[in-house]
Amino acid sequence: MAGARDQVLERQGFKPNQMIFQQGERGNVAYLVQSGEVEIFRVLSDGSEETLGTVGAGGIFGEMALLDSAPRVAAARACEETSVIVISDSAFRERLRKTDPFIRGLIRVLSDNVRRLAQRD
Repeated sequence: MAGARDQVLERQGFKPNQMIFQQGERGNVAYLVQSGEVEIFRVLSDGSEETLGTVGAGGIFGEMALLDSAPRVAAARACEETSVIVISDSAFRERLRKTDPFIRGLIRVLSDNVRRLAQRD
């Protein structure tokens, strides 16, 4: 029986300043940075941008949308030439399913807390 581990990993490349995803979009994938750097930011009600942080090689971003299927609370764009591995919803859910129920619950609570903080403007 083939599992999430057997799935082909998709790689994507992004040029400097290229958007990876927009705030408010529905997310069905997360990303693992292989090389380069990604800026995570949100657009405030006045149209200005607030940088939440950057993610470099080995870092993961976009995972919150996989945890709760809610719209993305921030946007992501490449700071420089960037290569990522795309983590599909099905691969993520398969791994999460195998996780201890306490840890799954803790992840959901943390995700809810981060969303609430990120939505304050």
